[in-house]
Amino acid sequence: METQTETPRTLKRVGIAADHGGFELKEFLAGKLREAGYEAIDFGDSKFKLDDDYPDFIIPLARAVGAGTVDRGVGICGSGVGASIAANKVAGVRAGLIDENFSAHQGVEDDDLNMICFGGLLVGHALAWELTQTFLAARFKGAERFRRRLKKVAQLESRTPLKTP
Repeated sequence: METQTETPRTLKRVGIAADHGGFELKEFLAGKLREAGYEAIDFGDSKFKLDDDYPDFIIPLARAVGAGTVDRGVGICGSGVGASIAANKVAGVRAGLIDENFSAHQGVEDDDLNMICFGGLLVGHALAWELTQTFLAARFKGAERFRRRLKKVAQLESRTPLKTP
């Protein structure tokens, strides 16, 4: 029988970043995070600019998530797809494009999701805040089967060949 081995801890520092497609949602979520008592670390963009590029903000956020200088991250672009792709290129980051509640908590519980991505042109403010709260409240279960799977993902980051059955 698998047991939970991870001790829940309080998340305090949440990084957030967006390009023009997610700027309005980023500003809203950053305010809600602060109201809820989180330290919201804003990785930009600092103002709405139609010609900005999501990697310029998502990659620094993802690096902070991967390095552990923020507890979790929220990345936003127009569709959320680019933010998710860019974030997952950074070692130690497990980002998911989330638009419903089950994945917002299950991704953390089973896959140790540490960055949530949204489509700023697709997900409304209320739903994004609900999903963010769900994501931040969830904890990795730490069961052996989940750790085994994450070890295989980490092997991909180190370019170590996967051993498959």
